[in-house]
Amino acid sequence: MFRVTQHIDFCYGHRLLNYDGKCRFLHGHNGQAVITLTGDRLDARGMLVDFTDIKRSLRTWIDDCLDHRMILHRDDPALPFLIEQREPLHVISANPTAENLAKLIFEFAIRQGLPVQDVVLWETSKSFAGYSGSTGDYDTPIESVVYPTSR
Repeated sequence: MFRVTQHIDFCYGHRLLNYDGKCRFLHGHNGQAVITLTGDRLDARGMLVDFTDIKRSLRTWIDDCLDHRMILHRDDPALPFLIEQREPLHVISANPTAENLAKLIFEFAIRQGLPVQDVVLWETSKSFAGYSGSTGDYDTPIESVVYPTSR
């Protein structure tokens, strides 16, 4: 089994609904997504996936859709105000925990046809969560909407 891993740094804000700790308030993180791809065969170049191809798809999407955005649940009461202010948002159908953000990235990688094994999201230098799995019928995908900014 061959393995390729890429680390992608990005900054994001979020808050957790139905949570009693500090994370119930709007706050930010300097996160790092660690994406691991695996496969049995290499291509004609001797590569599982070219790092440049990962950069073109995953890094570009993370930069455009997650980096420097507030990632909030679609039921967050702050959304109407933030939308009115044209703040950069990524609204999702799940609580924006590290686990769910790892799953969101995993699902995007699958849609890009990448042989993703797992995604780990480092929320801080000491805390991370990950997702590896399937987007089959038994696993409800995370729906999302990106609100562009036009300042």
